[in-house]
Amino acid sequence: MASNQFVSILVLVVTLLLQGDNNNVVKAQLTTNFYSTSCPNLLSTVKSGVKSAVSSQPRMGASILRLFFHDCFVNGCDGSILLDDTSSFTGEQNAGPNRNSARGFTVIDNIKSAVEKACPGVVSCADILAIAARDSVVQLGGPNWNVKVGRRDAKTASQAAANSNIPAPSMSLSQLISSFSAVGLSTRDMVALSGAHTIGQSRCVNFRARVYNETNINAAFATLRQRSCPRAAGSGDANLAPLDINSATSFDNSYFKNLMAQRGLLHSDQVLFNGGSTDSIVRGYSNSPSSFNSDFAAAMIKMGDISPLTGSSGEIRKVCGKTN
Repeated sequence: MASNQFVSILVLVVTLLLQGDNNNVVKAQLTTNFYSTSCPNLLSTVKSGVKSAVSSQPRMGASILRLFFHDCFVNGCDGSILLDDTSSFTGEQNAGPNRNSARGFTVIDNIKSAVEKACPGVVSCADILAIAARDSVVQLGGPNWNVKVGRRDAKTASQAAANSNIPAPSMSLSQLISSFSAVGLSTRDMVALSGAHTIGQSRCVNFRARVYNETNINAAFATLRQRSCPRAAGSGDANLAPLDINSATSFDNSYFKNLMAQRGLLHSDQVLFNGGSTDSIVRGYSNSPSSFNSDFAAAMIKMGDISPLTGSSGEIRKVCGKTN
């Protein structure tokens, strides 16, 4: 009897342990120290690569940040945007939101190469992109945060999802709120993350309709932007203008001050301050750089948690542009 009881207890204990293991697999979480033993020089290696790239071309910081954003909004932060098209594979780089505008791939490739020399086969491209996005913000004077890592790389990509899931510059406020909500980000997260437009440039094709057709725009600002963006579609489409007229290479809160002065470059910028539900958030960030910085950092961490591949899902790519 005692022996049977012992066996029953043993079976129960083993079952609970197995359930615990399964729960750990199911609930695998990203952590800030995932590579602390397997690749102790990871952070310094990425930081060095970003510093070199952004120092030689400050705009690159915004480009890397945008790459991470566009990666996370398409089936999660899985490095799928980094996969190159081939004759037998269609990736996300030629989707509408990325074609002729997504850049920074070579910088990530170079950093990956340096990381591979230090710790071959250990660190995912998805994690390198997440860290590089943070380092880009810091390099341009923005906030710092601890990046959670432990992502693995996707073996697939989706051009269709990139076309439908990445927020567009023509979106209304309600469309933006819905787009961010679909990936678990709040309205406040959306406004904070839109503040990334304090750095970087946009192409004429994205702001032509705003500077010629919209009325909630500062007249002098519209005239200035029209000078480098001809009215005729197809003419000067790739001409660039800074998203933040005041400080396009400094990560600060002037983007929100611009919105209050009706100097948002994109339609999707100005809708954040146009008599709607987000006016008060914009006003708050305009008045408090520290509030914007802390909310931006928190929203970046939250965005980095979107559907990561962990455990045995995906792979650790050897080269970021192609699967193993």
